[in-house]
Amino acid sequence: MTQLSEDCFAQGGELMLLDEALTLIEDRVQPISGFETVPLLSANGRILSQDVVAANHVPPYSNSAVDGYAVYFDDLAPDQETVLPLTGRIAAGAPMDLPMRRGGALRVFTGAMLPVGLYDTGPDTVFMQEDCRLEGSNVIFPCGIKQGANRRERGEDAAVGDTVLSLGRRLRAADLGLAAAVGYSELDVFKSLHVGLFSTGDEIREPGDDLAPGQIFDSNRVALRSMLISLGCRVNDLGILKDDRDQTIQQIEAELQHHDVLISSGGVSVGEEDHVRTALEMLGRIDVWRLAIKPGRPLVLGMLNAERGLVPYLGLPGNPAAVIVTFLTFARPLVLRLAGAKEPRPHTFPVRAGFPHRKKKRRREFVRCVLDKGPDGFLVANKAGNQGAGILSAVSLADGLVELPEDMQYLKSGELVDFVPFKGLE
Repeated sequence: MTQLSEDCFAQGGELMLLDEALTLIEDRVQPISGFETVPLLSANGRILSQDVVAANHVPPYSNSAVDGYAVYFDDLAPDQETVLPLTGRIAAGAPMDLPMRRGGALRVFTGAMLPVGLYDTGPDTVFMQEDCRLEGSNVIFPCGIKQGANRRERGEDAAVGDTVLSLGRRLRAADLGLAAAVGYSELDVFKSLHVGLFSTGDEIREPGDDLAPGQIFDSNRVALRSMLISLGCRVNDLGILKDDRDQTIQQIEAELQHHDVLISSGGVSVGEEDHVRTALEMLGRIDVWRLAIKPGRPLVLGMLNAERGLVPYLGLPGNPAAVIVTFLTFARPLVLRLAGAKEPRPHTFPVRAGFPHRKKKRRREFVRCVLDKGPDGFLVANKAGNQGAGILSAVSLADGLVELPEDMQYLKSGELVDFVPFKGLE
């Protein structure tokens, strides 16, 4: 179960800055999942629980990078064409049995194992076939090639004993290929984080139901489920918590024993119908991060008492745009850390603001924006519609978020700003 320290999230007074909150996650949150071994082909998106150490060299032998001719560089004339007799042929998977002598050329194909020499490491330079001429049994080589051209050295990608993938890495397709190249058919990974997901509110209805006056369809649980699955979580859809104090407490308590973490949206403010906060106080403790961000300040992190230990409960805002922004900026790094991942913070890149903006100091703001190319070719960020916390269409239209730091109060159109692409958060 969770290894969060007893007071690591306790925070009172003024709003906590986002960077402070993220640093606490990095410093004090430890993985809560167990381990398992899975086939390589089933490991995409999983998180490594052990380093991957190369069991063999990649490539395992020196080979040709092109179709062409292998020669000794010292056999080439420095300032004129060189004529060498063709002495053999090697294809990939069919290495030469005998060493190669000096003074000749060897026909080779991409991936072919380059032979050793009688008294040395063998031919060290490969010409591309289109740069050479074949006349009878001789090959004519141009001058000017660099020594070692088109030769791939044994172990140049990875050597035996190299750590090629580190514990905590969330695996991608290229990582699986690399693991296969160094000899792995299965990998040790963290077990997928088991997440229980609620929505809250009497006004919330499932998509496809009939709506009565005052009711809305549940978009938050759909979006959160999708984002959690993309992070490799096993998500159990727990439905909608009604605005009833006792029922909320009972439903949350019933799910504590079955999940690694519980997440909900809505019901975390201080209104008379917001019962999540009361439930968390009854079942454990609340470590409230009153984050200085917009959209999405209402956010609660609680630690609830279960038979197996403490279970984290994360209550996100109820407004659809706010729930997505707070998930990407706060819940995502928390979930990944709990799941065992050691990911860097999302990369940003500079773009030019296509709008002026005024904001409060000591608050990080995220503006949903689309990217367009300006007259000078530099990318320009423009607001993706209405920026209200309840406007989900602006998130759907946006390419990502313009991130405005706490110390900024006035943004002028044309100023450089940091842009966080949604694709980097997948």
